[in-house]
Amino acid sequence: MKRNLLAIAIPALLVAAGANASIEVWNKDGNKVDFYGRVKAANHITDRGQADEGDDTSARLGMSGQTQITDGITGYGRWEYEAKAGKNSSNEVRYAFAGLNFGDAGSFDYGRNDGVLKAITAYTDVLPEFGGEAANNDWNVLSARTKAVATYRNNNFFGLTDDLSFALQYADNGDNSLYDDDKYGFGFTDSIKYDDVSREAYGANVQWRIFDTGLTAGAGYAQTSTSHNRQSTWAAGIKYDNYNLYLGANYFQSKIKNLVRYSLVNQNHQTLYETYVDGKVRGFELVAQYGIDLPVGRLTPSLAYVQHKFKNDSANYVYDNTRYIHHGVNSPLAKYVSLGATYDLNKNFSAIVEYKFNLLDRKDVGAALNTETQRDRHLNKPGTKDVLGVGLIYQF
Repeated sequence: MKRNLLAIAIPALLVAAGANASIEVWNKDGNKVDFYGRVKAANHITDRGQADEGDDTSARLGMSGQTQITDGITGYGRWEYEAKAGKNSSNEVRYAFAGLNFGDAGSFDYGRNDGVLKAITAYTDVLPEFGGEAANNDWNVLSARTKAVATYRNNNFFGLTDDLSFALQYADNGDNSLYDDDKYGFGFTDSIKYDDVSREAYGANVQWRIFDTGLTAGAGYAQTSTSHNRQSTWAAGIKYDNYNLYLGANYFQSKIKNLVRYSLVNQNHQTLYETYVDGKVRGFELVAQYGIDLPVGRLTPSLAYVQHKFKNDSANYVYDNTRYIHHGVNSPLAKYVSLGATYDLNKNFSAIVEYKFNLLDRKDVGAALNTETQRDRHLNKPGTKDVLGVGLIYQF
C-alpha cells in the first residue's frame, strides 16, 4: 500500500526516504537521531459485510539513528510503532532492529524488519490506499514484516558497481507460519492442514538497476526450513521510474507442501484413509502512475491490475477395492482493477482517493475471505463488492 514515504533510503540505516520531512533531534560528534511520523485519516466505503469496510484511521511514530564507530563502521537502528484508531483498533511495532554498516562490505542487522522478498513485491505496492497483497499475506515466505530476522545487505556489490545489490536473510522462528484453520478454512469438504507455530526460514534477493535507463529488475527466493510442510516462495519483478512516469510489475508463486488433506470417514466419523496434496498460490500485479506538477503540489494518477489464484490438485486413490476421487480447487484469492490518485499538497500533506473494481465471483475463495458478515441468502456477496477509499495524510 502506497509508495511509502517512510521507505528504505539506504540499506545500512533504512531511514525514511522523506528524510527532509523528518525531524532531526540530534546530530553531533558522529551521532544522529531523527524522528518521523504519519497520521492517516481514511475510510473504505463498501458493503458493510465486507472485511475492508469502514474507518481505516491510523497513526505511526518512528525513530532512526546512527553512530560513527570508526572511519569504516557505522552503527544504526530503527523503531516504528503504529496505532490503529478505526474499525481495527490493534497496535503494532512495525520495525525494531539494530545493526552495523561496514561500507562496501555491506551491512548486517537483526530484529523485526521487512522480509527479504518485500524488496521485490514493493515494486507494485505503491497504490494510493489499497494494494500490497503480494507483500502482506500469509502465503508468501519472508515477504512481509517479520520478527527475529538477521539480514545481510550489500547495496553496491562490494564497491564494484552501484547498479547491483543483493540481500541474504535468516528468520529464527519468525512470522512464517501459515494458516490458521479458522482464517483459511475455505469451506472445502476436507480440512486444511496447518501449523500454528512459527518456523525458521531463509531467503535471498538480487536487484539490478539497469544503467541509467530508469529500469530496475529484481528476483528473490525464500523457504521455511521444515520438511513435512515446507513452504517456499519465489518472486520476480521489474519497475521503471523516470520522467515522472512509474511502471511496475511483479509475479510470484508460493508452494505449500501437504497443505490440503483429503480423507475418507465412516458413519462414526472415524478416518479410514487420508492423503495430502500441495497447495499453490500464483499471482501477478501491474501498476502505472504518472506525476503531474501543479501550481500547488503534485497530482499522481494511478492505475493497477491485481490477480492472485489458489490451486490444489485433485486426489485419486483406491480403498477397499473402491476408487475415490476428490476434485481440486483453482480459484482467485484477489482480482481487481484499481483507479485512483494521490494529491501531494506539499511534502507533509496529501489527499488520496482510490476505487477498487472488484472482479471476484461469489464462488471464489477470495470472496469468502473478504466477507466478514453474511448479509443475505447470497453467500459471500459482500466479498464481491467494489470499494471506494478516501483519506487525508499528514506526515513529518
